[in-house]
Amino acid sequence: MEKFMRHRGVAAPLLRDNVDTDAIIPSREMKRVSRQGLGEGLFAGWRYTLPGDRDPNPSFVLNREEYAGASILLCGDNFGCGSSREHAVWALQEFGIRALVAPSFGSIFYRNCIRNGILPVVLDRAAVEGLALWVQSDPRHNVLLIDLPAQSLTGADSYHFELEPGLKQMLLEGLDAISLTLQHEADIADFEARDQRRRPWIY
Repeated sequence: MEKFMRHRGVAAPLLRDNVDTDAIIPSREMKRVSRQGLGEGLFAGWRYTLPGDRDPNPSFVLNREEYAGASILLCGDNFGCGSSREHAVWALQEFGIRALVAPSFGSIFYRNCIRNGILPVVLDRAAVEGLALWVQSDPRHNVLLIDLPAQSLTGADSYHFELEPGLKQMLLEGLDAISLTLQHEADIADFEARDQRRRPWIY
């Protein structure tokens, strides 16, 4: 997966609370066996005028010209709650979203973001709302800078955010859970060799 070090991008405000994974990508949009094409279904219930149609809703934030190419979403509380469908993260990723900023996230969704190279930043609600107001005044100019090594997010002001060291390492090095485990491949092979000598009947 793509490494995350520093990212500078247009941020789109979507300050709705309790946005669940079915809103992020409705089940009717999950018709493929691969991840490709899921970005088209991102927020389909809001981005398009009618279910199953592709006429853009001009009032939805990601359809507005000033937020074209947005790679950061400013979100409300409990973003990504609901079912554990990883398709929600895949849709965000394919659309081009690199980071999400919210007061809180659904716990499974949060981990799925990390495992797919999207950085979920937790800031208090006042900070998120303040960033949204600043961004809205001039979206193309008032972009956000996220520095993962420093764990900082900078807009009109600078904010520090917390992230578990293991999760931070996954993003910095572009490692999913399997790749992280395979970093210990030599130790695993050594254990298996010793265990096979000690308990050959198991093998």
